[in-house]
Amino acid sequence: MIRTADRLHAVEEYYFSHKLREVRGLIAEGRPIINMGIGSPDLSPSDAVISSLKESVIELGAHQYQSYQGLPELRETIGRFYQNKFRVTIDPKEEILPLMGSKEGIMPISMAFLNEGDEVLIPNPGYPTYGAVTKLVGGTPRYYHLLESQGWFPDLNALEQQDLGGVKLMWVSYPHMPTGATASKSQLEDLVAFARRHGILLVNDNPYSFVLSKDPISLLSIPGSMDTALELNSLSKTFNMAGWRVGMVLGSSEHIKAILKVKSNMDSGMFYGIQKGAIEALKSGKEWFEHLDDIYGSRRGLMFELADKLGCTYDPNTVGMFVWCKLPQGAPAAEDFIDKILYEKDIFIAPGTVFGSNGEGYIRLSLCVKKEKIEEAIRRLDGFEPLG
Repeated sequence: MIRTADRLHAVEEYYFSHKLREVRGLIAEGRPIINMGIGSPDLSPSDAVISSLKESVIELGAHQYQSYQGLPELRETIGRFYQNKFRVTIDPKEEILPLMGSKEGIMPISMAFLNEGDEVLIPNPGYPTYGAVTKLVGGTPRYYHLLESQGWFPDLNALEQQDLGGVKLMWVSYPHMPTGATASKSQLEDLVAFARRHGILLVNDNPYSFVLSKDPISLLSIPGSMDTALELNSLSKTFNMAGWRVGMVLGSSEHIKAILKVKSNMDSGMFYGIQKGAIEALKSGKEWFEHLDDIYGSRRGLMFELADKLGCTYDPNTVGMFVWCKLPQGAPAAEDFIDKILYEKDIFIAPGTVFGSNGEGYIRLSLCVKKEKIEEAIRRLDGFEPLG
């Protein structure tokens, strides 16, 4: 029997990996499951994006290895996108690195900057991969609390009362996943100042800025941020390209060079056709974003109705493609609650505990579900007793 590496003892299989196996098993048994658990867009990229991919595959060199840094045209288009949407001026040659999805960036960033035992500030609740990757590379997670009473923003004063000498990196995500909370410019300024004071690399994971968000903001728009911060972004949510795996990391040339040292030893570049499709997507006009918001806005209204049926409360002003709901007082624990709905009503919902201990008492509804399915789920919940 070949033993696995000791590092695997520190992590568990991703929740959605094993839970969706259970859900697929129920579907195989004939159960009509409505999946409201994951944020995988069910919509398609624009016709222009798909046409660009089709046309590119017959170009000379399309099927060869590509640059580790991506096509110059892709980096230039990302730079223009950030200038147009965030008013951030960035050097496409030195300060942008395309990635195979923003999730892919978490590992090379961690490998580039963390030594064994370095501490990492990780949001609770937050994206589980931050903690898992920290452990896999030998870092030490230090979870910081995000609470509804504080707008899901860290208490920086409380953090500064702690010994931060061993902290090398801090993960943030605004707009926040899973709660949909946003951070103001002044709050982002506070984060940058905090990171600069303590010599911490601040990484903002920012893939939800253009879903139901009227005022998108980038951490890199904050003066002084380039010295101490990186930003991850993605085409998955904004352009319905989750399966294409296109993302990017932006930051100072020194930081990007460090990440490239790792990344260039892990892959052989992104497929040419996907890069050409990404370029076309990033050129989308305001009509695309308005159309996207019309669809998600309509679905969100129905999800609020579904949440009401479950006796939950929620903030109607959050952004992104999820509705973060607080369970009614007296309800079962989050995972028991969602299993009750799954097995009694054939509806799969994500429990808040997937995202950390501060997610207990909450559930997350995904807007990546067609209106007809949401309406059907609402009908299924007629007579449902959330406290029963």
